[in-house]
Amino acid sequence: MEKKIDRKIFAALFFAIFTAITGVGIVVPLLPVYADELGASGFVIGLIFGSFSLSRALFLPYFGKKSDEHGRKPFIAAGLALYVVTSVAFMGAAAFSSIWGMIAIRFFQGFASAMILPVVFAYVGDMAPTGKEGFVMGIFNISMYSSLSLGPVLGGVVKDAFGMQAAFACMLALSLAACVLALTLLPPVSREPRADKSRPPLSYRLLAKEKAVVGLFACRLAYTACIGVMWSFLPVHAHGVFGISSAKIGVLLMLSVLVAGLLQTPAGLLADRSDKRLLVTLGGVLAAFGMAGFCVATGFWSMFASSLILGIGGGISTPAHMAISVIEGKKTSSMGSVMALITLGHSLGMLFGAVGGGIMRDLFGLWSAYAGGGLVMLAGVLVFRRLVRG
Repeated sequence: MEKKIDRKIFAALFFAIFTAITGVGIVVPLLPVYADELGASGFVIGLIFGSFSLSRALFLPYFGKKSDEHGRKPFIAAGLALYVVTSVAFMGAAAFSSIWGMIAIRFFQGFASAMILPVVFAYVGDMAPTGKEGFVMGIFNISMYSSLSLGPVLGGVVKDAFGMQAAFACMLALSLAACVLALTLLPPVSREPRADKSRPPLSYRLLAKEKAVVGLFACRLAYTACIGVMWSFLPVHAHGVFGISSAKIGVLLMLSVLVAGLLQTPAGLLADRSDKRLLVTLGGVLAAFGMAGFCVATGFWSMFASSLILGIGGGISTPAHMAISVIEGKKTSSMGSVMALITLGHSLGMLFGAVGGGIMRDLFGLWSAYAGGGLVMLAGVLVFRRLVRG
């Protein structure tokens, strides 16, 4: 009999992540401009985003493996509760105009995120029927992409109309709603639909010998390095060079995420019926071209086109990438650990893109940060093609 997804659990995870990530996404177009106005260097602006990725990278392996051993709900609920705490802390740091306070809070927020994202993806991966991994993960990815597209636009509009503190208050309200959803709608650990609880998860030492896992890790790192560059420096670029408003900056950041989100379902269906490796490769190459476009941008509309291409690349590649990750998680009975490693690649990519892009900007100019991101993306595709077979 074909395995069926528990729609109540799926919906609870979907809407909890949607509300939480919308709240976090609100600050994406605001923090770089805020720091730049206070005189921060490119390196410090990169640290605002990089500190989040650094702390998440440090704790992802621990929480991913622990969720395989002890269940998913406790980590998801605790992480969302910590998002509420960090929202309040952001309001305090903004009141005192503290850049270093923002960096410290982002570090703590990354710790909370390490308890949420890989565990949620592992939860959904456990529920995905064999042969429909791309479709299920594509549907679930809509929660991520739609929230990431809504958050920056909402943040820009609220900040322009009511100020920075109002944007942080929105983040607080949404994080609190996500926490309540997780606590009330997810079943206890004893009723979680984890795949094959009879076999212990593999150690990270053994998982590191799985070539497919390493290839997936490298490709995710490369793609999110591009996102790290874009999110860290496009707001400063657009505002400082072209005088683009916060609301329009939100649109530029939203566009790539929105387009990728719209492609998740059709690309997920395609991934289940065709060559997943080809889709990941095609998406990665398109993402590299999108980054190259930012190097020669002349204003809002050329940035719009580059963001669109980057979004198409992510939309094509992500469901196929996640489908392969789910297959590897089931094969090794280590879904939480595999998703933790993939999310680790995500975090390290954001860190590398934000901090490395900041250093490139300070040394050679902003164009070099975009160019470096595109080259890293092409390298990630080559490593993926080398290691992921069949």
